[in-house]
Amino acid sequence: MKITRRQFIGTAAAVTASAGLFSFNMLGKADKAVADTESKVQIFRNVCPRNCYDTCAQISYVEDGVLKKVEGDPKSTYTNGKLFLKGYNYTRRVYSPDRIKYPMKQVPRGSGNWERISWDEAMNTIAEKILELKKRYGSTLPICMNKYSGNFGITHYGIEGTMSSIGYTTRAVGTPCWPAGIDAQTYDFGTIINNDPEDLANSNYIILWGSNCAWTGIHSLPFIMKARERGAKIVAIDPILTSTASKADLYIQIKPSTDGALALGMAKYILDNDLVDWEYATANSIGFEEWVDYVRKNITLDWAAEKTGVPKDVIIQLAREYATTKPAAIWVGYGMQRHTNGGQNVRIIDALGVMTGNVGKSGGGVNYAHLETWGFNYHAMSMPVPEGSVGVPGPNGTYSDRAVNMNNFAAEVQALTDPPVKMLWIAARNPVSQDPDTNDIIKMFNSMELVVTVDSFFNKTVELSDIVLPATTHFEDWDVMASYWHYWVGINQRAIEPMYEAKSDVEIAMALSKAMNALEPGSCTYPTEGDPEEWVAKEFNDGIHSMLGISSYKDLLDGPRKAKISPVAWADGQFRTPSGKIEIRCERAAQNGLPALPVWVEELKTSAQYPIRFMTPHPQHGIHSQFQNLDWMMAANPEPVVEIHPELAAQYGIGEGDMVRIYNELGEVKIKAHLTRTTSPDVIVSYEAWYKDSPFNVNYTVKAIPADMGKLATGMDGIAFHDNFVAIEKA
Repeated sequence: MKITRRQFIGTAAAVTASAGLFSFNMLGKADKAVADTESKVQIFRNVCPRNCYDTCAQISYVEDGVLKKVEGDPKSTYTNGKLFLKGYNYTRRVYSPDRIKYPMKQVPRGSGNWERISWDEAMNTIAEKILELKKRYGSTLPICMNKYSGNFGITHYGIEGTMSSIGYTTRAVGTPCWPAGIDAQTYDFGTIINNDPEDLANSNYIILWGSNCAWTGIHSLPFIMKARERGAKIVAIDPILTSTASKADLYIQIKPSTDGALALGMAKYILDNDLVDWEYATANSIGFEEWVDYVRKNITLDWAAEKTGVPKDVIIQLAREYATTKPAAIWVGYGMQRHTNGGQNVRIIDALGVMTGNVGKSGGGVNYAHLETWGFNYHAMSMPVPEGSVGVPGPNGTYSDRAVNMNNFAAEVQALTDPPVKMLWIAARNPVSQDPDTNDIIKMFNSMELVVTVDSFFNKTVELSDIVLPATTHFEDWDVMASYWHYWVGINQRAIEPMYEAKSDVEIAMALSKAMNALEPGSCTYPTEGDPEEWVAKEFNDGIHSMLGISSYKDLLDGPRKAKISPVAWADGQFRTPSGKIEIRCERAAQNGLPALPVWVEELKTSAQYPIRFMTPHPQHGIHSQFQNLDWMMAANPEPVVEIHPELAAQYGIGEGDMVRIYNELGEVKIKAHLTRTTSPDVIVSYEAWYKDSPFNVNYTVKAIPADMGKLATGMDGIAFHDNFVAIEKA
């Protein structure tokens, strides 16, 4: 089944007033009720729209039009009245003095010479450029959109709608986050569905395979700990001794990209000791016996131990415990599939779940993600092209948009000549900080005639833009949010009026449409007016109502609702593959040039010139390039560091706090060293982020190397972020 993007995926007075957050935080619940009455505090329901497992249900407190406090909504049994570390910083985000307050233009690009302009001037400048390019090239294909997950609210698919409403355009397609794993489970099961994470409490054995949920999915931890209280064992498998791994009963430090070899070693032991759930595997899958034959003939425990760096006796212990302790759950994190063999490794782990009968069981599953609650109308996105629009020719006189790989964006955009890309529209993304090969990204930006970015802060992408448009925060707009991990859906109310001159993506689309149609009637199909709450109402349908047990979106004003679907993925045995069974042997994979079976594919290895693997995982204090720039986060985490094992540091004469140059043929990063044994002697670690007023960017050294999977579900292969090899020296 192909998963489309539709399915996926202040004023000075206000800043001063927000300081009241400190005293407000100290109030007890009874005192809060009194305070609410005395100060006329208004309460609103919100949902965090960031690209994060937890999609936290929130309650915001507003006094005299000022957001004073944000806390978790106790009506969600998943987030349970608590927020992430990042979530408690939202007042600092809304009222940050660094917010982009007005439309601005920069002349020349990259100079820092910004000038405030009106919305009319901004829209007219953009509209004139779009129409001029359309006239020059005969289509709107020279206009390219690069948008992803800075805001996952459903109405933010209005960004795609904006592009459709002007004609056929060039689109950055794919996802840098999770596509190889999506494809792996799509090949195996037909799509991605995970057990309700609250169901982890019912497990007797939990393997956190590459998941640092203590930083990136913290609301799942209470359910994991409930399982432990019942006697469950918690195992963490990770190249880095993460905060999550420190909480496990057993931590296994594995060589990066060898997860499939560990799973195969486990499978070999399970087979040799007759611990297979033959009844489940044979009844629910195809190709299982063929895969068993491969494991028996090709895999040994000695090979698995040598390949992974995990001692043989540990592999035996892990395999025996996983196969004999029922039910047992595996949580596959996104980091482990960011390799050239990442999707294949996930397929092998899927097979491990099948052979032990842990798929379709409460407390079990091979859990990766789900999109079951994303069946909205995508009304804001579904705009027709103007009459007579021309794009990429298709069958029977049809046209379509032109796709470029989001994960090789700079190279593919620069390679286009018929017609070339001349204008960029960037929204909900920061590619200059987040994309591979930063130097090439900068070169590509500098080749454009116009770069428009919609954002809230002057990040690295904004710095290379001609026009920046100020974006609302989610407290300033209506929306609806679903999660790709838990089963809750919530409404997002406008709690405060938009700060300064900020607008939502839908409001920007309407303003652009008005400007374009004034210049050339019929050139843009996006509505020119509409109420924000009405836009949200149009995203709901009978299917969503039924799934959530509501009759109207307004029912969500009383609190988020949990989807009325099975808390156990695949409990009914109705898999969505062509065969209707788990496809251990997958003909679709073979047709797409991949191994039909979950067999071992060699990992990418270091070279003599660049002998060190440079891993750049997700940070604790931010989400990609969001949050870390805020004052509280900068106080807690003021500068980036690279984590180096003391043995490796000694080889290069590097001491604690020394500046280090990390480099390869692509570029370099200069950063302070932190010596730690949480990583291994051949792996260095620095957490990707955008720091305010800092040139730090891990992606100067990251190549656009594709992962092995991703095209089936997302249109483009993923990216092997963690197959990044470098040399180091004391700076």
